[in-house]
Amino acid sequence: MKAQLSVMTVAMAGLAVAAVVPSDLEISRQVARGEFLARRDLSPTDSYTPGLVTCPSTSIMRNASTISDNEASFIAGRREYVKPHLVDFLDRANLTDFNATEFLANATIDIGMAFSGGGYRAMLQGAGVLAAADSRTPNSTVNGGIGGLLQSSVYLAGLSGGNWLLGSVVINNFTTIRNLQGDPNVWDLEHSIFNPGGWKIWETVDYYSTLVDDVKGKEQAGFDISLTDYWGRALSNQFFNESDGGPELTFSNIKDLEAFKSYEMPFPMVVADGRPYNTKIVSLNSTVFEFNPFEMGSWDPTLFAMVDLQYLGSNLSAGVPVNDTACYSGYDNAGFIVGTSSSLFNEFLLELNSSGVEGVLYDAATAVLTGISSEDDDIAVYDPNPFYGVNPALSYMWNETELTLVDGGEDNQNVPLYPLIQPARNVDVIFASDNSADTDYNWPNGSSLVATYERQFVSIGNGTVFPSVPDTESFLGLGLTSQPTWFGCDSKNLTAKSPLIVYLANHPYSYYSNTSTFKMEYEEDEVAGMIENGYNAATQGNGTLNDDWQSCLACAIIHRETERRGVSPSSQCQACLDKYCWDGSVYNGTVTTAEFEPTVSIESAAAAMLLAARASTVAVAIGVLATFLVM
Repeated sequence: MKAQLSVMTVAMAGLAVAAVVPSDLEISRQVARGEFLARRDLSPTDSYTPGLVTCPSTSIMRNASTISDNEASFIAGRREYVKPHLVDFLDRANLTDFNATEFLANATIDIGMAFSGGGYRAMLQGAGVLAAADSRTPNSTVNGGIGGLLQSSVYLAGLSGGNWLLGSVVINNFTTIRNLQGDPNVWDLEHSIFNPGGWKIWETVDYYSTLVDDVKGKEQAGFDISLTDYWGRALSNQFFNESDGGPELTFSNIKDLEAFKSYEMPFPMVVADGRPYNTKIVSLNSTVFEFNPFEMGSWDPTLFAMVDLQYLGSNLSAGVPVNDTACYSGYDNAGFIVGTSSSLFNEFLLELNSSGVEGVLYDAATAVLTGISSEDDDIAVYDPNPFYGVNPALSYMWNETELTLVDGGEDNQNVPLYPLIQPARNVDVIFASDNSADTDYNWPNGSSLVATYERQFVSIGNGTVFPSVPDTESFLGLGLTSQPTWFGCDSKNLTAKSPLIVYLANHPYSYYSNTSTFKMEYEEDEVAGMIENGYNAATQGNGTLNDDWQSCLACAIIHRETERRGVSPSSQCQACLDKYCWDGSVYNGTVTTAEFEPTVSIESAAAAMLLAARASTVAVAIGVLATFLVM
């Protein structure tokens, strides 16, 4: 990894300090959230342990032929919320001879955003992208900014480290990146998640004991546990602004949050993979699972079923409660689901030595592994299997009493595109933030998109259509990872409806953001540098790298609707298509991962001047290049 820019690193410290001060809107939102949390229903046991409840009178399970009624109702409300924000975004994009209000009068455009896995690297780089798209970020709506894209989006998907980002924002009632970065109770990454007390050993001892006690309660209630239970509890303490990480918080509680009920947040989705014990998976044979505030399940024909998330832990057979008076609730712990999507990191629990301060957690973690092979350390156990007896002829997984899930990136689809390309959702355009570590230098090479593309040609693909993409050599050799690239620009070349993919790969725009996936500690200046780089990636340096980027994003958003109307793109939008769309060419040379190490796109001197100027005032805390633009 190249050395980070020292002058920039010093200047970046100003962002971390400035970000501590929340906006008036966020202060009022936090107050409202605290009052709301005090009176909402959480786990029935008010702890990590699931509790008995009466089974609902309606069905707990359904087939996945369409989205649920609950999701459909939310999406209808979200679309109404989105429309004025999308009009505002398009108006600010300076499209020539275009009236956003008239264009959207009888049109619906659904936007999705997807954030890849990749540990804290993916979380922080993705955070910069999300901050750039969020109109609540100061100066994000100035010339060159893309603020409002988040408010215009209908769906939000995360996987592994990208899900740490999604969980942090969504479960904290759709908070802002600035608040997460500045809040001492969350995103404190200076100490490892396994040594949160730092030199205060007694704090770490108490922390470990609490994690073990939480999980022990679930085990004593009769549920099998896995390393992911401990991992999820640890993540909760770092990502959720609740006492002890909110052991009573469930993922289905999202639907009770004020920001969800008022349609302020996009519909959030988490991705994981199914993998039975002692097996290996690749992109062509995995069963991809989705969690959302209402359901979990898979669109794949190997399952093709969804279960009510709130009643995970209930004993079902072919989707019907074995005892209709004894269901469970509280199993869908928020941290457990966030941990399931990132179970690749379970192995860190096993790196703790068996003595001293770490003994209590180490002993508890190793006890879980009795009778389990080392290849299954990354499994999250869902006991009992909610899909037991469903489609038993299609997969032996549904004949098992436990459902075993793993990190959503283990099938190489590290960007969570699958939920967004489902025909039932009719998404028009996806902004895909790829922060994978595919090369020797921890940069993406497009392999995630290749895996999703190839999956449509096997029976497990469920009839989904994904645009053509080149091989990974071409992604690197043609520079498709060093600038925004669009795929599926001409829908006539597709066999069925598919979203336009706006691909944004991690690249050193202003900071060497290619940290290891397994780097577990970040100093404040590193956090600031990573977020800054993501912001510059999403805005193309507030337009200093590509001065047409803001308007071209608008062209990408309206492109599918323009095609549906049979209208040719404007000359302005056609120029954008010519510039950013992959033209179908491939690279004929040879690019080795050892040779591929990009350099920063924004010169360090300019970046340093900008950051030093910005650090002097809170008002422009995340203005990124606004100061530079007027120099």
